Amino acid sequence: MTPTQIADALVLPYLEHAQHMFESGYATADDIDNAMRFGCGYPVGPLATAAARGLFTPPATDESAAVEPRLHREIARVGVVGTGTMATGIVQVFASSGYDVVYVGRSEDKVLGVRAAIERSLDRLVEKGRLDEDGRSTVLDHLIESTEREALADADIVIEAIAEDLAVKVGLYRDLDRIARPGAILATTTSSMPIARLAEVTGRPGDVIGMHFFNPAPVMKLVEIVTTELTSPEVDETVKALTAQVGKVGVSCGDRAGFIVNCLLFPYLNDAVRLLESGAASMTEIDEAVKAELGFPMGPFELLDVVGNDVSLAIEQELFNEFGVPAFAPAKLLEEKVAAGELGRKTKIGFYTY
Repeated sequence: MTPTQIADALVLPYLEHAQHMFESGYATADDIDNAMRFGCGYPVGPLATAAARGLFTPPATDESAAVEPRLHREIARVGVVGTGTMATGIVQVFASSGYDVVYVGRSEDKVLGVRAAIERSLDRLVEKGRLDEDGRSTVLDHLIESTEREALADADIVIEAIAEDLAVKVGLYRDLDRIARPGAILATTTSSMPIARLAEVTGRPGDVIGMHFFNPAPVMKLVEIVTTELTSPEVDETVKALTAQVGKVGVSCGDRAGFIVNCLLFPYLNDAVRLLESGAASMTEIDEAVKAELGFPMGPFELLDVVGNDVSLAIEQELFNEFGVPAFAPAKLLEEKVAAGELGRKTKIGFYTY
């Protein structure tokens, strides 16, 4: 196969999935394109690409109808639950934007680890000349650590960034429903759990919403804003406005597996594995063709090894279970890699050896 044939074999199904997502009413054309541009670093979104190829007719836009989202609820103090990489990044994002952030972890060591990680991150910004010492001190002054969830009682929004375990998250939301003040927004960073399941264990399902940040949160611009059927419109708009205020690009979508990015990205990665299985092209040929022909920052096998083949397999299984599309069934080679413990960079061997 030529590089162009390889690229077309992978990009055309990706464009078709994006068009179906738009035609189903799941997300707007702009949100789909922005999701892939800012979530994956693609130079052009899938629908803009499809339009340039004559495969898609962009919807008519009414610029006068565009209204900037506004805060319907005052947000002064942000709460974050969790001490992992994602939680730490979210704490830094809000503190750097001038918000007081109270973050809660299970132990003193965990919460101190968050502060230490943010200090190191800020130090790198100072070294690069992107932040001065006064700015560094100001960010750190906004940090409030605690090992008690009750410290979240005065937060205007609480963002949960704990392990992807539904039972653990459900228990947390029951607790947050008791602790958080009336009117506080409860947001989850989940990328795979049903948000409606978290909302239903609270007495305030209208206040529950998804804010799916991308890792590393201080660097990545995208936030998928995910509403359930019960999420209040004013909560949705408040979170959109808040997302913009911290310098992020928010895209809106509904509560279903994969949201926008994962639902488009992982079937494409799975297709790349299937293409390799077919023997039509080598791994290196596929990676190089995608970068050269499509301008993607990484080839699919390079990206799979960064994400982790176990994570990729889990997401692909989730998408297959949700949609039942035969093309979404995980590629056999991906399953074999995971079974062999060849998970990517974290195990020093995946599709490539490191």
